[in-house]
Amino acid sequence: MSSGVNSSTQSRQIKFYNPSSSASSDSDDRGDLTEQLYIDPSCGLVGEFFGCPASPTTVPARTPQCLESPARTGPPRRRQRTTSMNNQVTTANPSECVIRSNNRTIYTAGRPPWYNCAGSAVEPFVIGICGGSASGKTTVAQKIIESLDVPWVTLLSMDCFYKVLNEKQHEQAILNEYNFDHPDAFDMDLLLEVMKKLKEGRKVEVPVYNFVTHSRETHTKTMYGANVIIFEGILVFHSPEILKLLDMKIFVDTDADIRLARRLKRDISQRGRDLSGVLKQYLNMVKPSYANYIAPTMAHADIIVPRGGDNKVAIQLIVQHVHTQLQLRGFKLREALANSYNDQPMPSSLHLLPATPQVKGLHTFIRNKNTSRDEFIFYSKRLIRLVIEYALSLFPFDRTVVETPQAVLYEGKRMATNKICGVSILRAGETMEQAICDVCKDIRIGKILIQTNKETEEPELYYLRLPKDIREYKVILMDATVATGAAAMMAIRVLIDHDVKEENIMLASLLMAEIGVHSIAYAFPKVKIITSALDPEINDKFYVIPGIGNFGDRYFGTEPSEDYY
Repeated sequence: MSSGVNSSTQSRQIKFYNPSSSASSDSDDRGDLTEQLYIDPSCGLVGEFFGCPASPTTVPARTPQCLESPARTGPPRRRQRTTSMNNQVTTANPSECVIRSNNRTIYTAGRPPWYNCAGSAVEPFVIGICGGSASGKTTVAQKIIESLDVPWVTLLSMDCFYKVLNEKQHEQAILNEYNFDHPDAFDMDLLLEVMKKLKEGRKVEVPVYNFVTHSRETHTKTMYGANVIIFEGILVFHSPEILKLLDMKIFVDTDADIRLARRLKRDISQRGRDLSGVLKQYLNMVKPSYANYIAPTMAHADIIVPRGGDNKVAIQLIVQHVHTQLQLRGFKLREALANSYNDQPMPSSLHLLPATPQVKGLHTFIRNKNTSRDEFIFYSKRLIRLVIEYALSLFPFDRTVVETPQAVLYEGKRMATNKICGVSILRAGETMEQAICDVCKDIRIGKILIQTNKETEEPELYYLRLPKDIREYKVILMDATVATGAAAMMAIRVLIDHDVKEENIMLASLLMAEIGVHSIAYAFPKVKIITSALDPEINDKFYVIPGIGNFGDRYFGTEPSEDYY
């Protein structure tokens, strides 16, 4: 099918999504953390954490609007969508905003569930955009992103996957004698590996190629979380294996003279080349490679887009089709969870803190609506400490023998692993961080921000910050209360997407509803669930009954809202 396009489908008006609330990252000012998904070379990469919006699109290093404090008034702003092409950062819509200040970032749109009640992830919709050099592929991709108005879009450039050149090839590149438009110039094995992981919804590290030095940068781009993946490049359709991963294939067909003019302007102004060198490369390599390797792949295209980003009809038809596909793949998770698993026996993965008089007494204080905030915090901290200690007792221990000061041997136990990471589900889960830091010396802490969308009543992922090597750790996931289990399931799915083994995850909470325990155990049967109390039901606002109210509001002293917790 080509566009100006052979289709009877009429373009429709896109309904823009206006998120109900904004969310900010935690206020940790440690220097070993970074909040950006794409690290600008001038910023450097420090420490062993990656921090990113859950969306894998690039966060600009600077934005026109920035706040010293995340507090603001007025209607919520949408999160700014930007795209990255190696070292270039392009803002898709200047009216939208990512608010950045030091180590704080505010994202104004969350990612809805990308998995079903069984915890199985749905594949993202993958669009491949092919075309000659300087044909306008990136412009078409940006126009699609703008028209989609979907915040969870990955734009992946094939340019990131140029091979590392040896000394001879590097000399050829400097003389404009190395053919960057030949299939052999690309690391197809790495590209296929990254594409497969993105298709599976997993976190990937994408290389950054420097066209001035003809080499890869030492840092990488972290990409994770997308409903739509747009993969663009001159040879996107060349590999049969990659073709199989594409749900929609677009070829941007632009006149050769226009492509040459654009290439001259780009290579001279952005890549430090001279006129004769660019023309030499174009005539000897770019033009023949287009005829031999790129143009023939037009036969694989579902849609051919003449005139690139100026072809509004073609872009509207593409957007309409993608919207339809996303609607078919969507989930109404929380409602489904709330009406499942009634009258089922408790799963074996549940570990309930023994209901001693002390535990019952602590619950009496925190459940009492007349308990003052100071007392609520004090008794909550005591109960949290008990829950964390109980969770640690479930880890494997090895036998060990030590010598006492009286020169007598003592046979004891030592925890079998020292690689334990705590991850809090913001904001209520953050109240449990101090307890785990008190009992686990030098433990590493990650954070995941999940909020409920007021319109859809679904949990949405806004932000995450996890250790880069978290896959090697046993993880204690912390949230103060669990009702339907929707937020906890989303956090567990995030950890699994980052290659944490399911059996290495524990979920610790002060209070859970029975339905939430069933939901989590059904989706993730290998996850250990630890809590101090089980309540029998939830109400129509998804509060645990009899429950403790909104734990975050009571702990932090914020005003109660209509948000479901």
